[in-house]
Amino acid sequence: MTITLKTGADIEGMRIAGRLASEVLDMLTEHVKPGVSTEQLDKLAHDHIVNVQGAIPAPLNYAPPGYTPYPKSICTSINHQVCHGIPNDRPLKNGDIVNIDVTVIKDGWHGDTSRMFIVGEGSIAAKRLCAITFDAMWKGIAKVKPGVRLGDIGHAIQTFAENQGFSIVREFCGHGIGRKFHEEPQVLHYGRPGTLEELKAGMIFTIEPMINAGKREIREMGDGWTIVTKDRSLSAQWEHTVLVTETGYEILTQSAGTPPPPAFITDAKAVSA
Repeated sequence: MTITLKTGADIEGMRIAGRLASEVLDMLTEHVKPGVSTEQLDKLAHDHIVNVQGAIPAPLNYAPPGYTPYPKSICTSINHQVCHGIPNDRPLKNGDIVNIDVTVIKDGWHGDTSRMFIVGEGSIAAKRLCAITFDAMWKGIAKVKPGVRLGDIGHAIQTFAENQGFSIVREFCGHGIGRKFHEEPQVLHYGRPGTLEELKAGMIFTIEPMINAGKREIREMGDGWTIVTKDRSLSAQWEHTVLVTETGYEILTQSAGTPPPPAFITDAKAVSA
């Protein structure tokens, strides 16, 4: 396994790409409401990335081996959709939850982040799932520093989510990122402490747990991309791109509208760019 350690110049490029990705979500926030289709959100995002940011939407025509090219510029996964939902003309309804996943390429660097949105008035159960998933992501991020192992991150996320009565999707994981959309290492959201690769300063990867209200089993829809829960239970996901620093971590996907860390994150230095 070859894990690329980023240089100072590389990190600066990744900070810019990460901020731009987060700013797309800032821009979309006011548009996520009942009656708006995910196709409309996709067009807004595409036009902003290309025309305002001078960047490239990484998902558009992305085609890993065995996949047909992805047809849109963002991923929108609604309710029981786990990930890789393709934007379409179905209007969002009051009470829907939707994950919007944005990856931009700027000057060759990839910035990758996602947030959950509750459309109109969400149920107590939906709000709790989204909140616990956000906290689970941060439980993983809080572990990041040189010398820690990837299994420590996965274990922190898994134990927190399962103690809340939720389940972790295991077929998809976080990933290294840089000049390529997906690089080594794979970042599992479950695992055993003290296992897998050791973190070193200069590593950049995503932490993006997918957490189900019901069972963890999933299936792929006929479009070849959209993943759903087998039991049709709600699923939520949050994602940040994270840099391992000499003393801890830095969130690279930050902007003015980024939701602040939860109260249990007390090291303010670690989360400021």
